[in-house]
Amino acid sequence: MRKLLLWVVLLLSFSARAQHTLHLVVKDDQSKLPLTGVTAYIADLKKGGVSDTSGHIIIKNIPSGKYEIKLSMVGYLPADKTLAFPLKSLDETVEVYLEPMAGELAEVVIQTNRTGRNRSEIPTRIEALPPEELDEKGTMRPGDIKMLLGEITGVHIQATSAVSGLASFRIEGLDSRYTQLLQDGLPTYDGFSGGLGLVQVSPLNLKQVEIIKGSASTLYGGGAIAGLVNLISKTPGKKPELNFLLNQNTAKGTDASGFYSQQWHEVGTTIFGVYNYNGAYDPGSTGFSAIPKTNRFLLNPRIFWKPGSKDSLWFGVNILHEDRKGGDMQVLRGHPDNLHQYFEHNISDRLSSQFSYTHKLDSNSQFNFKNTVGYFNRKLSQPQFNFRGVQVSSYTEANYVRNGKVANWVAGADVWTDHLTPKDGSANLGYSRNTYGLFAQNTFKPAKWFAVESGLRLDGNSPSPATPSNGLFLLPRVNGLFRLNEHWTSRIGGGLGYKMPDIFNDDAEEQGYRYLQPLNIGATKAERSSGANWDVNYKGVVGDAFLQVNQLFFLTRVNDPLILQHNAFINAPGYLLSKGTETNMKLLMDELGIYLGYTYTDVQRHFNGLASAQTLTPKHQLNADMTYEIENSFRAGIEGFYTGAQLLGDGTTGRSYWTFGLLVQKMWKHFDIFINGENLTDQRQSRWGTIYTGPMSSPIFKDIYAPLDGAVINAGIRIKLLN
Repeated sequence: MRKLLLWVVLLLSFSARAQHTLHLVVKDDQSKLPLTGVTAYIADLKKGGVSDTSGHIIIKNIPSGKYEIKLSMVGYLPADKTLAFPLKSLDETVEVYLEPMAGELAEVVIQTNRTGRNRSEIPTRIEALPPEELDEKGTMRPGDIKMLLGEITGVHIQATSAVSGLASFRIEGLDSRYTQLLQDGLPTYDGFSGGLGLVQVSPLNLKQVEIIKGSASTLYGGGAIAGLVNLISKTPGKKPELNFLLNQNTAKGTDASGFYSQQWHEVGTTIFGVYNYNGAYDPGSTGFSAIPKTNRFLLNPRIFWKPGSKDSLWFGVNILHEDRKGGDMQVLRGHPDNLHQYFEHNISDRLSSQFSYTHKLDSNSQFNFKNTVGYFNRKLSQPQFNFRGVQVSSYTEANYVRNGKVANWVAGADVWTDHLTPKDGSANLGYSRNTYGLFAQNTFKPAKWFAVESGLRLDGNSPSPATPSNGLFLLPRVNGLFRLNEHWTSRIGGGLGYKMPDIFNDDAEEQGYRYLQPLNIGATKAERSSGANWDVNYKGVVGDAFLQVNQLFFLTRVNDPLILQHNAFINAPGYLLSKGTETNMKLLMDELGIYLGYTYTDVQRHFNGLASAQTLTPKHQLNADMTYEIENSFRAGIEGFYTGAQLLGDGTTGRSYWTFGLLVQKMWKHFDIFINGENLTDQRQSRWGTIYTGPMSSPIFKDIYAPLDGAVINAGIRIKLLN
């Protein structure tokens, strides 16, 4: 009996000390393909492994018992798997499927740098708003992209009219003229048309928005000193799509849009149409419109053709008409008198074409050609003043792209023409400018942990500005990517930029081009810049959540900035210096997402040896957003925005303020319904004092630093007939 008990004890002891081996295969839940680089970890044993190119993970020396295995990979939702050892079969291979992460944390392919690589592989820091976020913002404000861009960390929306709703956007505290706004990589909104671009673009046909902060002049030329925003349009998918959106808000606004796309064997199409109406709206009873009376129609059809395996092209047309009138509410109702006379009336027509052609030379290289031609007719009327101009512009580019295992190349040439012709006896503010550019960019990745992207551009401008450039600009740029491990990465880089002198900026828009003197380009210096930025990024699993943190530091100097003085544009005797930081954090826990963003911006003018803060530039901005979403079923979110105090043009300081918003959206297969509230605490500059001085018949408006429209609630329905 004692021997039997001894054998039982020895057997149990041996069983407890038995060591087992775990064979895992990890695959993508959607494509069913194996995943490389997945981390598996058993916390109780402090053991783990990483999947190879076939998705296999082997963990040895596992004692008998039940253990939880945690699996994680950047771009995928974390997963847990509990297994009891020994397994039923000693040679059993356990399959695990990871679900790709949607939204902000998902890996996305970037188009702006021309190489078509994943964002995580690109040394240049590029932010991307994915379709899920664009869908959310589109239901909040379907009529324009002011809200879409204004909620990005480091971007500030600045009103350029107190009564017409016009606005511009500033990146890292620099004036809007230092930023390029592109549509599918083509410059569409510039010059005379730039003042209306932000309020005339609808977000409803966009599939992605890409943002570069800091100098981006290598590929996109002058004007990208502060950065660029590239609006990427939807293309035909595997399934046809037909949807309509109807929206109504409490600020007398109505929006209706339709989008159709379909891909046949070789030919595809997208057709996008929008109608926006807004009645004149004065929530603060100031007597002036916080939102102008607006009628806008937009039609954007595009054709896609793939005649063979090596060739693809698309052609699109953008047709827009807008009638926008703001000012004295009594004038807008059609009852002017001696006291009630003031108005701002913008009538604009836009007709532009876009063309893109790609020919694949082999599996690694391709030739690209693209072109856009734009016609923009704008009439701006105020009491006893009219300014009408026709802007005709074009952009043509040819480039060669080669993607190798270690190095990628982009090289090409472009031509940019821009002509403004004043009409109807308007002031002599016309101009003509041609720019010819050569560029090359190389991305070199000698090791997994390091990549560098360098570029060089040479531009020639006619007519040329004053010396020392004589119209020639050489623009180098370099950016480095350091991958410390699967969680930590860092980017550092910088470059040079320039901006040709012209009259189209925030100051001219605020003045309505009234009393402006013609600009002598030959006697005016181009604005020259140098800038650098550095960021550190962390991605990883924290408990049951996925965390992403990005910390950015930026610095830009602009020499000989153009300023408006006594109705004439001149080069200031000195420079602008913009510096600051951005902090972004996103936490994803199952259906719950939390986002926090903070921006510190310090922009100083150093003129005549004296330093002073730039006006209308808040030093502190904070964004906070919490969203609960069940995919394709339900979405609810709450957001808050803090804007710090700002120095105003009259030497006073505009107060800081908070705004809050709330969105609820329910989705079914063939329709969605949504309700959204913005600025629910009704923060309005008109509540804190008057917005103008002087008589009502000829008001002088103060700087607009806070909302004027107050609390606005909108609700609507999206009908999805094909999806």
